[in-house]
Amino acid sequence: MSNTAPETEAELEAFRQQWRDEVSARNKRPETTAPRIPPVASSEQRVRHAPPPTNTETSTARRKDAVDFSEEIEPKAYHDLPDGEEQLRLGAAGQSHDRNRSSEPSSALEHYEHAVEKESTGLLGDSVTHYRKAFKLDSGVQEAYKRKHFPPSSFVKSTATNVNPTGAAVTVPGTAHHSLHGSAAASGLPPTLRQLVDQFASLKIDPPPPATEASPAERSLLGELPEEILTQILRNVAIRDVASFGRIAQVCKRLAFLVMTEEAIWKRIAVGKEVGFAAMHYDYVCDVEGFPLEANDEIARYLGAHDEVPDDLSIIIPTPEERAMAFSSITEQLLHATYASSWRQLFRSRPRIRFNGCYISTVNYTRPGASSTNTLTWGAPVHVVTYFRYLRFFRDGTAISLLTTSEPADVVHHLSKDNMHAHHRQDSLLPSAVMKDALRGRWRLSGPASSVVDSITGEPEAEGELHIETEGVVPKYTYRMHFAMSQAGKGARNNKLAWKGFWSHNRLTDDCAAFTLKNDRAFYWSRVKSYGMGY
Repeated sequence: MSNTAPETEAELEAFRQQWRDEVSARNKRPETTAPRIPPVASSEQRVRHAPPPTNTETSTARRKDAVDFSEEIEPKAYHDLPDGEEQLRLGAAGQSHDRNRSSEPSSALEHYEHAVEKESTGLLGDSVTHYRKAFKLDSGVQEAYKRKHFPPSSFVKSTATNVNPTGAAVTVPGTAHHSLHGSAAASGLPPTLRQLVDQFASLKIDPPPPATEASPAERSLLGELPEEILTQILRNVAIRDVASFGRIAQVCKRLAFLVMTEEAIWKRIAVGKEVGFAAMHYDYVCDVEGFPLEANDEIARYLGAHDEVPDDLSIIIPTPEERAMAFSSITEQLLHATYASSWRQLFRSRPRIRFNGCYISTVNYTRPGASSTNTLTWGAPVHVVTYFRYLRFFRDGTAISLLTTSEPADVVHHLSKDNMHAHHRQDSLLPSAVMKDALRGRWRLSGPASSVVDSITGEPEAEGELHIETEGVVPKYTYRMHFAMSQAGKGARNNKLAWKGFWSHNRLTDDCAAFTLKNDRAFYWSRVKSYGMGY
């Protein structure tokens, strides 16, 4: 025993020394690698007389690889939510606007579907309850959910098909790859879809078959219309509602061909002020409070009438006609250089703001709760925090920003200028009281049509970004938001706003402080029927 004791002490001492060496080496490792990391400014650090964050972000994005914010799966959207007061009306009018209250789920698959729906809307507590019930009834319910909503057939890649089914030479014109009315090849369509659309070129709108053999032949009033009148009808429908114009392609093959290849209609939509790019603003046209900048310029000129005014003032400030001509030339250049000379592809893919709905961001995060010292518990409580951000844009360049815990069904119908700071007390029980914390603002898009250039490179801005300035919680501050415009879903376009930066600007000291975007999520567009065309 006397001989083994020193050996044990020696082994323990050797182990202690080895442990000390490992700890010291681990502590020295960050010091050796620290100089390799470039210094990064803290988000809390304030920059004196900092340049506008938008220019810095643009130049940084050009130096680095472009980040793709698009998503293949379309998120939960709140399209055409009913008004909360409509279901209180008497009679069938009120019953028809009931919020589709479904019965309580009974099967495991129904519980799982309800759980997914609750999770997408931010109600994590209810979703966990339905998940537990679903797995108690069926442990393999997730496989049944996949088979129902994501069958394997929907992920099969399309195989290449013969683009010349007639077998004719390439130089010989054929009806299988030349359309009679429009050019499907110039519409930016994939080869398989282009071939399918070209097959509809020679088709007509057939009348419905007679009810019986003895019945007289039915007439197709729509098919008897001349092509020019039918095109004019489709043009009016497209101006009224682009979504309805797109759904016309599901009626018959002839209308599908016209919807896909009639470039005159798509050009009218793209250059128009209803939903096209003529309604977009690439420079701020108003201040944060919504007062037009042109009116401010007129007041400044009146107050400074006796000051020295440069003779070339008309050259410095372009006229509206000159701006329209410059915008048309830029659109033509983008049409041929970026969008394959297709007005349809330009309208669908070019970044633009939608006025017939609002953008909603659902934020969920967890935080630990306080445990009681008087009771013994197995674990500490966890709180699930859910809140929403809303953005609505108007045609005059103004915007409304709102952060609240109220759900979209209780907010979107009151997100208007009439409800801004109007009789909103803290103890108010009115439905529009959710607007008491709404902030006024303004917006603009980036692009070559903007007068803002990169402060570092001096080049025009690239398209695809959105800049917003809103009021602060106190008049001393203003908020600046920077988004990247993207899409969520395979067939959707311009329905997502991804965060790129969020700053607080001190108007007195001209300082900018960045907010962290740890819990914030992207905004997704939802249509609101009560907005109409957004006027």
